[in-house]
Amino acid sequence: MGIISEFKDFLNEYKVVGLAIAFIMGAAATDLVKSLVSNIIMPLIAPLMPAGDWQTTAIDVGPFKLLLGAFLASFINFVIIAFVIFMVAKIVMKEEKVTKK
Repeated sequence: MGIISEFKDFLNEYKVVGLAIAFIMGAAATDLVKSLVSNIIMPLIAPLMPAGDWQTTAIDVGPFKLLLGAFLASFINFVIIAFVIFMVAKIVMKEEKVTKK
């Protein structure tokens, strides 16, 4: 029974269950943010894009095709997720400023 008790100690010490739950919630939140950006934010920005459709907006630079719409959507996803992580860290750490320790 030694290995089973060591495994239980490992799960408790490193809070593996909590980490697994956080990972699953993070994946779900990422899908939610992607949907928000793709279905709500980008259609509002689409009329400002040269092609009118954000998914196909691209600029040809010689032999290269730069997909600006897809990049902009990914950038907005990143900014939203980074801001949410910052706010969670700020609340959890209960500090006025998130600082490096």
